[in-house]
Amino acid sequence: MAFRGRKVWLWRWRRNPLKRRSDRVEAWVLLAVWALAAAAAVLAGQAVSRTVERELARERVEWRRIEARLSESVPGSSPTRSGAPDTERVWAEVRWPAPDGSDRTGQARVRPGSPAGTPVTVWTDRQGRLVTEPTTPEEARVRAGLIGALAGLGATALPLTGGRLLRNRLERRRLDQWETDWARFDTLRRRQTG
Repeated sequence: MAFRGRKVWLWRWRRNPLKRRSDRVEAWVLLAVWALAAAAAVLAGQAVSRTVERELARERVEWRRIEARLSESVPGSSPTRSGAPDTERVWAEVRWPAPDGSDRTGQARVRPGSPAGTPVTVWTDRQGRLVTEPTTPEEARVRAGLIGALAGLGATALPLTGGRLLRNRLERRRLDQWETDWARFDTLRRRQTG
């Protein structure tokens, strides 16, 4: 176990007669790796965030709210009669007109106990397929920011992993140099004492 003394800031950049060329290389590698990781995080995060926000804005423009009708009666008691909360919803089959004029069917969340033919508000894309309600601009900003932050963190993995591998290689090389130097020193010491 190596002795660990008090932490000295920027010790890699200070002058030291025992510092080898590999120590200087390692200092520059560390600086380059951290700079590259920071740049990768910022660039990837911003690019992904912008892309997500642009895609969510496109959905808000293209997706349409339409009125669908229940295909069949929904089992259960009506919330107004049972005293259940008005927010309770169950899945049921609904029918709506597609942009080409044909009828489409799909599953949507509706109030329990609703009779067949009850109007239900659903969202569709350009092809008339059911989609979820688009995000608001505020929700889109938050979602884009979170996804961008995750992408930025993920982008740092490559430079940090590469830097770690390079440092391990430099460390092995440094230990080999120390072993060679100690062997030379040991040979000199034996000649002087023998």
